[in-house]
Amino acid sequence: MEKLEDRIQAECVTWFTNTYCLRHQTPRSLILSIPNGGTRDVREAMTLKSTGLLPGASDLIVVHMGVLLWVEVKTDTGRQSKEQIEFQQRVTALGYRYELVRSLDEFKALIGRI
Repeated sequence: MEKLEDRIQAECVTWFTNTYCLRHQTPRSLILSIPNGGTRDVREAMTLKSTGLLPGASDLIVVHMGVLLWVEVKTDTGRQSKEQIEFQQRVTALGYRYELVRSLDEFKALIGRI
């Protein structure tokens, strides 16, 4: 299941980068991922946590047209973990947008509403 989420996320990043992040585009937007998943040994996990890794953080951060957007990518049947729900609540309590997308088309529609 994770591989399908990775594919959806990669499609979103590629589309957004080619549409809004190239050198000739003004203003030039930003999209970046937060590598929270995967398997790590104990030492690497400790290093990542001490340098700011936050369980539940969204998959992507998008800065576009004056908007800071936190994006979680899931499959059609994917569900947020407890940590992801808590992260979403913290982000929205701070006044920022947090969105969950399940496809490239949903992501495109989201960006189109900004």
